[in-house]
Amino acid sequence: MFKFSEQNNFYGPRCVWVNGPVIVGAGPSGLAISACLKDQGIPFVVIERSDCIASLWQKRTYDRLKLHLPKKFCQLPKVPFPEEYPEYPTKKQFIAYLEDYAKRFDIKPQFNECVQSAKYDVACKLWRVKTVSMIGSIRSETEYICQMLVVATGENAEGVMPEIEGLEDFSGEVIHAKDYKTGVKYSGKNVLVVGCGNSGMEVSLDLSNHNAKPSMVIRSSVHVLPREMFGKSTFDLAMILMAWLPLWIVDRLLLIFAWFIIGNIQNYGIKRPSLGPLTLKNYHGKTPVLDIGALEKIRSGDITVVPGIKKFTSKTVELVNGDILNIDSVILATGYFSNVPFWLHEKEFFAENGFPKTPFPNGWKGKGGLYAAGFTRRGLAGASIDAVKISKDIGKEWKKELNQKKQKVPTHRRCISTF
Repeated sequence: MFKFSEQNNFYGPRCVWVNGPVIVGAGPSGLAISACLKDQGIPFVVIERSDCIASLWQKRTYDRLKLHLPKKFCQLPKVPFPEEYPEYPTKKQFIAYLEDYAKRFDIKPQFNECVQSAKYDVACKLWRVKTVSMIGSIRSETEYICQMLVVATGENAEGVMPEIEGLEDFSGEVIHAKDYKTGVKYSGKNVLVVGCGNSGMEVSLDLSNHNAKPSMVIRSSVHVLPREMFGKSTFDLAMILMAWLPLWIVDRLLLIFAWFIIGNIQNYGIKRPSLGPLTLKNYHGKTPVLDIGALEKIRSGDITVVPGIKKFTSKTVELVNGDILNIDSVILATGYFSNVPFWLHEKEFFAENGFPKTPFPNGWKGKGGLYAAGFTRRGLAGASIDAVKISKDIGKEWKKELNQKKQKVPTHRRCISTF
């Protein structure tokens, strides 16, 4: 339970001293670190801006979503997926797994608290994390003070909203893929899907399955691979091959296998990048698309592939090749970005794009008790790797601190230990 200082919102922000790390974000990364810390008996506080855990999964994903990789690559530390779960768990199953995970380790985030700023106090060697929460019309401000800060807000905190000429004049619906749930209401409508990553492909597939008429914008090159090859997941096969062969040979083999299974995708207006799929992922963070049916729809003409956009009008879109399409709705599958630069006052460890400057596998620890989890561009597997490393390092620091003389918290901070 929290015990707060006498300071309250009448006089200013309440101030809370945390005996352990503050973890920002209650998604899979935040939960994984929390579980590992609980296992060591280390106290912590989890701050979450939404009203639930894994808000990206619960509130900003489409209904048909399944894990793109086999469950063994997506489970969090210490708890495997239930045996009865399929190889590729559904969105509902994954959320249920995360909720059970939080209950098992008694993880209770501070919900509806949005971090406004986090700054390292060099003089005191402490982090000051300021949050704002709204309960009805009542605004509450809190300052958490701690020695360690874990940034677990993830790679996909905010949706990218591109600036396209004339888009503001378009009279139909325009939404980001994070707000798309199902194609039911789009039946019979012409829908432009902007983006051809996994989200763009799956949204287009879902629209087609609900009798909509999707046109998918593919502006640049993209790797499309079958989700499975020879009875194994493509990712699993790649991991096996990489244990024995150089990366460039594995890339070549994957592309040869893909050509035999799904054919030459350039016949459908999809250009492959010059770099191989794994090389592109490792060095540029661009994930290959794992096909689960969209290519078949493209072959049949149920999904139309179109080039880049020149401009919108109130009811149409003009493409770079001069074609003009009549459209009813636009869905922007244009990706996501990290929001870390908006609230974290730190420029040495994190780059301007909100990712650690040091690449995987060493981008999990900064200076002054700063940690980053879930920024590996390697999905849930990368998040779990980070969580284990971070929790072990915090455990080491925690034990070191216990062996030293306990320091009293200065009274002028008006903070008390709560854990």
